[in-house]
Amino acid sequence: MPAGTSAASGTPAAPGKGSELSGDSAAPASSGASGSAAAPAETGEENAAAPTRPGRFGRLTQDEGVRKLTGMYRNWFLDYASYVILERAVPHVEDGLKPVQRRILHAMKTVDDGRYNKVAGIVGETMKYHPHGDASIKDALVQLGQKDLLIDCQGNWGNILTGDEAAAGRYIEARLSKFALDVVFNRKTTEWMRSYDGRNDEPVTLPIKFPLLLAQGSDGIAVGLASKILPHNFVELINAAIAHLEGRDFQLYPDFPTGGMADVSRYNDGLRGGAVKVRAKISKIDKRTLAITEIPYTTTTESIKESIIKANDKGKIKIRKVDDNTADKVEIVIQVAPDESSDKTIDALYAFTDCEVSIAPNACVIWDEKPHFLGVKEILRRSAEHTKYLLGRELEIRLGELQEAWHAASLERIFIEHRLYQLIEGCKTREEAYAAVDKGLEPFKKQLRREVTTEDVQKLTELKFIRISRYDTEKADNEIRQIEEDIRSTQYHLAHLTEYAVAWYERIRDKYGKGRERRTELREFDSIEATKVAVTNARLYVDRAEGFFGIGKSMKDAEPVCDCSDIDDVIVFTKEGRYVITKVSDKAFFQKGIYYIGVFKRNDERTIYNVLYRDGKNGPLMMKRCAIKGVTRDKEYDITKGTPKSEILYMSVNPNGEAEVLKVYFKPRPRLKKVIVDLDFSTLAIKGRQSQGNLFSRYGIHKIVLKERGASTLGGLNVWFDEDVRRLNSDGRGKWLGEFKGDDKLIVWTSKNQYYITGYDLGQHFPDETVRVDRYDPDRIYSLCYYDRGQRYYYMKRFTAETSDRLQAFLDEDADFVCVTDCRGAQLEIAYKGAHATRPADLVDVDEFVGVKSHRAKGKRLTTYDVAALRFVEPELPPEPDGEEVPSDGDPDGAFGGGNPAAAADGAAVGSEDAGNAGNASGNAGHAGHDGHAGNGAVPGNPEGPAGNVPGAAGRDAVSRTGKPAAAKPVAATHGLPQSGTVAGGVEFEIERAKGDADEMIDPEQLNLF
Repeated sequence: MPAGTSAASGTPAAPGKGSELSGDSAAPASSGASGSAAAPAETGEENAAAPTRPGRFGRLTQDEGVRKLTGMYRNWFLDYASYVILERAVPHVEDGLKPVQRRILHAMKTVDDGRYNKVAGIVGETMKYHPHGDASIKDALVQLGQKDLLIDCQGNWGNILTGDEAAAGRYIEARLSKFALDVVFNRKTTEWMRSYDGRNDEPVTLPIKFPLLLAQGSDGIAVGLASKILPHNFVELINAAIAHLEGRDFQLYPDFPTGGMADVSRYNDGLRGGAVKVRAKISKIDKRTLAITEIPYTTTTESIKESIIKANDKGKIKIRKVDDNTADKVEIVIQVAPDESSDKTIDALYAFTDCEVSIAPNACVIWDEKPHFLGVKEILRRSAEHTKYLLGRELEIRLGELQEAWHAASLERIFIEHRLYQLIEGCKTREEAYAAVDKGLEPFKKQLRREVTTEDVQKLTELKFIRISRYDTEKADNEIRQIEEDIRSTQYHLAHLTEYAVAWYERIRDKYGKGRERRTELREFDSIEATKVAVTNARLYVDRAEGFFGIGKSMKDAEPVCDCSDIDDVIVFTKEGRYVITKVSDKAFFQKGIYYIGVFKRNDERTIYNVLYRDGKNGPLMMKRCAIKGVTRDKEYDITKGTPKSEILYMSVNPNGEAEVLKVYFKPRPRLKKVIVDLDFSTLAIKGRQSQGNLFSRYGIHKIVLKERGASTLGGLNVWFDEDVRRLNSDGRGKWLGEFKGDDKLIVWTSKNQYYITGYDLGQHFPDETVRVDRYDPDRIYSLCYYDRGQRYYYMKRFTAETSDRLQAFLDEDADFVCVTDCRGAQLEIAYKGAHATRPADLVDVDEFVGVKSHRAKGKRLTTYDVAALRFVEPELPPEPDGEEVPSDGDPDGAFGGGNPAAAADGAAVGSEDAGNAGNASGNAGHAGHDGHAGNGAVPGNPEGPAGNVPGAAGRDAVSRTGKPAAAKPVAATHGLPQSGTVAGGVEFEIERAKGDADEMIDPEQLNLF
């Protein structure tokens, strides 16, 4: 007989049944009424009539005589590995349970009487089926109880948030939950096998009609493989199962009991190779206080606290104090150091502590008695199909029981109504009585649905006389009609099994889904570069002559450069123009004659290097401006052409693209009419780091003097807001907010009817309730309508946003936001309902209706009639001028500047009057600023209408340019460059003072030169 076929009835067994690794054949699911063997007694006693599997340990416990030592290790190790995989570490795909969990639930069912039982007693009962110690059983029981699904707990069962352990088994109690009793057990559809000692029967798998494996999750380590299945949301699993049964597609993502935020972009359906990043929820209480309110899965508040203290001790973050106040909910309070930014500290917590963890799923399950790697969608599909199969088996068993009940009731009615019991009189033996009754039933057998057996006749002859005398024909007919009604209903469900399974899932969802909403927020995370958020916990030193640099104690006597962190990268230049980017260390050697050293920021497009160098020993002088972004670490590059004996004559490092003006003194020589020329770096286009640069002169230089400190040539910073990660960026992701510089500000609106003003720092964090971020204009007027629940009237108010970094509530708690606009000349359309439904809609001139006051003002009542809807009607705006575009993300070489400067310095050699203005360019370097514009969706990339109750809901994104240009910034970073007055390559470097400040000392550090 093929595996998976019932020996009693020949019907197929549940899907997924097959042969074990050890070769045992699968047994069918038993059902008493449909021909399969009956389940064993509730007490676990043996039932001789119930065929069960011989047990999974039969081959290991059989006496096979004397064994030879040769090959025993190989054979028994395979048995051991198979046992660990099948019987300990990996869950079964059908019921989602490991053997110990299955045995615990079976043991709890055998002793279940509705009351709580001591955990120690449950452990003892489970040991009848589980061949291991009580400690492993108790641990597995506690883990099941902490999942809050199958077991109703009483007492101290530990805390998954803090990691506290449960009390001893004699102090805590448990019983099966109502959910478990509803979906886990059904003795009629359970397949049984002998326990490890042969004294009891235990289920092969429990007939669970729910995707329990995905709801609870599972992890275990076996021999040669491991399994890690993440928990999913209860309601989402049921919805996915319904979608599968109805032929629709679905998607499943993890949901953790500890909450937090998860990035599932690399979930990979739970298969190997995927990863899920999980972060704690960190909120700002004030500028110096942070609170962790939800933690990542697999962590505890204690482990997070320890990781924070460890990171602080290592100097990765700076905090004053951390307190764990967790009870029912997570509360870890962190006091930030006074000189640290709370936004930067949040990023550092994610980068250096357990506030962010990465979980690698590995969905390995037992199916067909072998381990398989299945995705969570496939596991859900198989669970849904298995549930459908089990429901069908229950209906078949129910149909068989109803047909038996109808047969017995019909026989009893015929037997009593036609007085066939009188045929027994005069019969001297039972056989004669059975034959007489069977003969009397002969005329009525055609009315029955199956043959009359000896057992049927025997039951009729055993009817008591009191039952015959009190027999109610009408009541019997009603019972038979009800049975027939139930048979038709059961047959209908069997014919429409998919609809029946969908209804089953919906009933379970409605009954047990309340309070099981998603706890983990799904979000995309921005990548945090550890070097950007690390605290400056070290100081960088350099020995220029010998070529050494580092942060170790052995470098303390060398020249200090700047503060840095121990995970930063540094960029090192020699005077020959070679440079390298390397990891900072205690002490490292590059080359003798270090010209510049500083901290390197990868992919930094705003740090510009202004360079004047000699190409070769007696070659021409070249000038260039470039940005150094992505390079290979520890690989040497050339800032020059790479010609041997090239030399840097001047270089400045400008963090914001500043361009200075130099006064260059040439060495006197015949026919050189102009000895002094100006070199304006702002006329040079910014190109790639591999560009050769522009020709400046072919003659020798005597001295270089800084004539004028430069301002930034890059214009403002273009800022975008990525609503998916709720962070600002300059990479073009999300909605463009505009070009920012100087004191420009942002206004942030939240769903709690609050706003605040903040800067455009790309590292800042926004509240979880943030629904909109816009450019701040102090003169912009917001016209807002709201409903006052206390007075039951609609109001309008007009206000300007106050410049404050504190959250400002623009509505009271008993007010409901309706709509808002910031467009001048708008009108408000009021539609009515109720008794005034026939009244035509009114148009209200917004600017004339109410004056502009504070956001705290109540405003003016709109009407006393019943309002159906309020809507702002904004005037059409003129079309935008041509050429107004959002800056593109990419920027090829030279895109920062508009042209190539002429090598005008060479004109000094030929006597041209104007040629001395070195680098006079036709192009204009730097990004062009964008003019302010306003309109309905006028800003490219701005979607129509925001989400939530927030000003700007009318769909406008007016962008104005009220910020003033920033003042000129220092030309270059001073650290890492040679001191002023030094001589390199025979060229003297000086700083020329501006006219009229002869009495003022100019600090070279302030000038950012050398």
